[in-house]
Amino acid sequence: MDRRSFLWGAAGAGAWPLHARSANDAINVGIIGLGGRGRELLGVFAAQPGCRVTAVCDIDQSRLERGVQLAGQAGGGPPRAFQDIRRLLEDPAVNAVAVATCNHWHALATVWACQAGKDVYVEKPASHNVWEGRRMVEAAERYQRVVQVGMQGRSIVHKRRAIELLRRGAIGKLYMAKGLCFKRRLSIGRKAAAPAPAGVDYDQWLGPAPWREFNPNRFHYNWHWFWDTGNGDIGNQGPHQMDLARWGLGLKGLPNLVYSSGAKFIYDDDQETPNTQLAVFSYPGSQIVFEVRGLVTTGEGAIVLDGGNFIGNLFFGSEGVMALDARGFRIFAGEKRELVQEMKLVEPQPDTPAPHVANFLSAVRSRNMRDLAAPIQEGHISAAMCHLANISYRVGRNLDFDPGRETFNSEDANALLSRNYRKPYAVPDKV
Repeated sequence: MDRRSFLWGAAGAGAWPLHARSANDAINVGIIGLGGRGRELLGVFAAQPGCRVTAVCDIDQSRLERGVQLAGQAGGGPPRAFQDIRRLLEDPAVNAVAVATCNHWHALATVWACQAGKDVYVEKPASHNVWEGRRMVEAAERYQRVVQVGMQGRSIVHKRRAIELLRRGAIGKLYMAKGLCFKRRLSIGRKAAAPAPAGVDYDQWLGPAPWREFNPNRFHYNWHWFWDTGNGDIGNQGPHQMDLARWGLGLKGLPNLVYSSGAKFIYDDDQETPNTQLAVFSYPGSQIVFEVRGLVTTGEGAIVLDGGNFIGNLFFGSEGVMALDARGFRIFAGEKRELVQEMKLVEPQPDTPAPHVANFLSAVRSRNMRDLAAPIQEGHISAAMCHLANISYRVGRNLDFDPGRETFNSEDANALLSRNYRKPYAVPDKV
């Protein structure tokens, strides 16, 4: 079966009616990608009222078997198991999918799922590059699919409260937000090419990425640190803080200028992406700054240590500063920066996806895209900011950007807005 017949055939077989669904209708979900995040999402979806995990998919047979076991333990009977995402999307019993694959598969999985009539919960970053992120937005709109991006900070109570206070002028007129990803990363060392493990469909794992020999250092999790499959920590942890920075400042679009600098310091290993990076995004009247530190470091401002890392956001206004992290938020006012308000959690609240998944399922039932906390349009913009920073880093200079056209004013930078896709795993020009 060629890809065109698969897409149109699946769309006819699996599409839901576009009217609102009854609260009593069970939502059957397929989990695509069964690494640590995928297994967590499996448990979260299975625990939601009126939701059943009826299908699981992974290119690694050992992970697939583990997913089947976990889904069975969660109740609802054993799920159908697929090693090929296309076969799962052909299943008319699956109403929605959760995509927890490597970054380079997010866009294609989402577009194919929309074309097959499935709603989509896709992990961050929404995309692997800017161009394919826009195709995801177009696919959701054309096929009227509910597409939520896993930027779950938008569904966390204390973070929503913090943004509300910023909107009410708690620290005056905002002029800057800074995202911190001070997350300790050890060297991955060097490894030689080797045969792919038994039970792994390596061709499908590569998917849209160019062909290269299997290397265990580029496989499970470490794929984050290679440009073919990942986006570094600015595209890993970064989308959460980038999104909160943009949300807090009330910025809907992309910047008109970006500059990013950094390097992979200290280590001599296989990693391609930087472990130290600073990015600045300029908007009319405000700016966003983002910083990655993967080596030993101190914190910054009032962001507290959590699990050995300093991860959070700082907001700067004409009358004060807000610090927002997993333990709550703190507002410091005036020239003396006195603590005037805080919301302090007894225990740090990790960005659990449970409220975000519940929000997604509610929108699946209502068919009202405005119900979504993090719709694909927002996910695309926040992911694209990470990509813009990486492009500036890779070409080695500041770049002017046209937010309307989503293009730079230079050919070498524009070449990095997309990629050459390996057939048949190509994100289509027209979705």
